[in-house]
Amino acid sequence: MSRIANVCVGGKNPVRIMGILNTSPESFYKKSIHTSKTEIKNSIKEMENDGADFIDVGGMSTAPYLSTLVSEKTESKRILDAVKIIQDVSNIPISVDTCRAKPARDALEHGVEIINDISGLKYDKKMKDVILDFSPSLILCAFDTKTVSGNPVSLTKKLLQESIKLAKKSHVSSEKIVLDPSVGFFRKEGKGPFFTKIKSDWVKRDLKVIQNLNSIKGDYPILVSVSNKSFLGEILQKADPSDRLIGSLAAEAISVINGADIIRTHNVNLTKEVLTIASKLKK
Repeated sequence: MSRIANVCVGGKNPVRIMGILNTSPESFYKKSIHTSKTEIKNSIKEMENDGADFIDVGGMSTAPYLSTLVSEKTESKRILDAVKIIQDVSNIPISVDTCRAKPARDALEHGVEIINDISGLKYDKKMKDVILDFSPSLILCAFDTKTVSGNPVSLTKKLLQESIKLAKKSHVSSEKIVLDPSVGFFRKEGKGPFFTKIKSDWVKRDLKVIQNLNSIKGDYPILVSVSNKSFLGEILQKADPSDRLIGSLAAEAISVINGADIIRTHNVNLTKEVLTIASKLKK
């Protein structure tokens, strides 16, 4: 059994919900951006009341189709400002969405228990030292710095295994690791460094991965983050992320039926209802 922060995940445990708090004005989904103390406080209380098990705080957007790189100082300040506010109003476990060592270290020094690294510890070579020093719970995403090709399922499994090995080298136990197949982060081209370049159709890649979550997860819990993402926009022909709610909920339900243990979402209240039904229908 795995335990992320103080929450048991995977196996016979309920599907958990990770609520998203974006403090980056560059984020692709504008409704998720909260920068003032009041906005953050209200958002946390609402997500916790609606059933969130964790809050994932981001200080820099990593959407592959946007130019959103900010300084580490800016990312750290945004994260720490939010973390302090959350800790004042709630005991909910906090995850920090960063692939850079300095923001991760700053967050862990302030009591954050989970690092959600969209590069699976591969982007910043100094991250391994941070992980070694603090041994946090980890969410490891499939990622490569090179152009990749091949079967999307076997490729995703290979990339995740590489990240697991990096975590083990930093002495993180298997019980503190969750895998993320990186829906939305495999692209033919992008504007920032936070994506994996592929030659094939990226929408088909994401769909194939969601269809095969049980195969990808192996012995680890798996987190899926599909909320309002652009593959839904491509399928539904909806350019505005705000118009993708129904598609998001449908994809989340299917993800649970296919093996997801944690759903990371902007829509905690509705996602909670969807997961309740999807869990009952799961074989």
